[in-house]
Amino acid sequence: MVQQIQKIVIVGGGTAGWMAAAMLSQQYQDRVSIQLVESDAIGTVGVGEATVPGMRVFIRELNISESDFMKATNATFKLGIQFKDWKSLGHSFYHPFGGYGAPISGLDFYQCWLQLKKNGYDFDLEDFSLCTQLAKQNRFAQPDLESDTELSRFNYAYHFDASLFAKFLRVYAEARGVERIEGKISEVNLRTDDGFIKSITVDNCGEIDGDLFIDCSGFRGLLIEEKLKTGYEDWSEWLQCDRAVAMQSLNYGELAPYTKSTAHTAGWQWTIPLQHRTGNGYVYCSRHISDDEAIATLCKNVPGEHLTEPKVIKFVAGIRKKFWNKNCVALGLASGFIEPLESTSISLVQSGIDKLLVFLGDLVLDPKQVNEANRLNELEYQRIRDFIILHYKANSRDDTQFWRDVKNMPVPATLKKKIDTFKSDGSLLGYEMESFLDSSWLSMYNGFDIIPDNSKNLIPKQDVSKVIEVFNKMSNAIRLGVEYAPTHQEFLQDMGIK
Repeated sequence: MVQQIQKIVIVGGGTAGWMAAAMLSQQYQDRVSIQLVESDAIGTVGVGEATVPGMRVFIRELNISESDFMKATNATFKLGIQFKDWKSLGHSFYHPFGGYGAPISGLDFYQCWLQLKKNGYDFDLEDFSLCTQLAKQNRFAQPDLESDTELSRFNYAYHFDASLFAKFLRVYAEARGVERIEGKISEVNLRTDDGFIKSITVDNCGEIDGDLFIDCSGFRGLLIEEKLKTGYEDWSEWLQCDRAVAMQSLNYGELAPYTKSTAHTAGWQWTIPLQHRTGNGYVYCSRHISDDEAIATLCKNVPGEHLTEPKVIKFVAGIRKKFWNKNCVALGLASGFIEPLESTSISLVQSGIDKLLVFLGDLVLDPKQVNEANRLNELEYQRIRDFIILHYKANSRDDTQFWRDVKNMPVPATLKKKIDTFKSDGSLLGYEMESFLDSSWLSMYNGFDIIPDNSKNLIPKQDVSKVIEVFNKMSNAIRLGVEYAPTHQEFLQDMGIK
């Protein structure tokens, strides 16, 4: 049955709750009443401080200036992720927010590169990524959108303080009419006729009714799971890490414009540089290492002064069987969890909000639209899942049981088909709802030294020398562009941010 939405109740604050409140208040303005219920006594996870380029779109849609956002959240720029010791000990590569090279007389750059490599010419693919080369030298420049060459086109994201981001969005949302209610929820009340959520009971506030409820209550899933019994699909057979320990430290050394991911014996460590501090964490598999050992490993590998005590977070990788059940939409940790290896946590909140706006349409709750939103959400999670699994499956390490286990594990059929297709001739297979596009998959294949068996041989023999000359010009142009760019810290200072 189609229902009109006049009042939205958001359960939980934090990043997910206030992102939803900000965007809904901006999009619907005075057309719907919005209340957000949260308790200062209930903490938030507080990680998820690295983002993907879609965050730029979110800020722009809220009509917030980049400099205002960055000043308010102690943000820095992010060009991509460095992966250290993932393929093998001592090996490092980058996943940049940009592509490689430019087409040569209409020919695909990667296929030309692959053909030359098969014929003995040793060009490093990363030399043809301006994004990667900037990151390697701790430099930053915004992409030239007016340029007529693909070499200068790339994207970027941010690192920011998640708690400051939530506070920033709270001010934004409350200025647009969102009402914040302080208190703990003691009861969730269902309608007797259809099982939809009728209201929530809040300590000291009484009953709060609504037409649409957004569950941002974290792993608990107070509405979506505890009350509606939606169910959870466990992906730990592929994503075997089930815990993380997080802590903050003072900045140390140069301010890097990228996230660092360093593989350890039973998982990996994140390093996220902000203006005022660094976020650190160790994501690990508890079957291979104890909490105490994980804490010791993290502390040993965090240079500089430690600002907070290590905090252990338990999780099960997977997805809620429906992120939209009846009149309840789950966002953030309430909707599912994929480890933050590619900084997708906040991105999935954003895309969940996008689906809500698209399929809620003109504030009408339509079961057919809800079903389509759920279908697309499941596909999006599965695509990200496969991309993350690739990081583990492709490793060449043999030094610990954890890395041997993930290297030898079977993978989803969708991922196997992608890998097999690429190994054949370098073709990049894409599915519906891909969050990571061809250049991202290419960075992983290249970083893990997965080289196709065959190339498409696009370059005639007589033109090989001409193509080599073009390759050299491309790499030189990128090198000169990097030399011209300021350091990351200088760029922030020029913006008046740091």
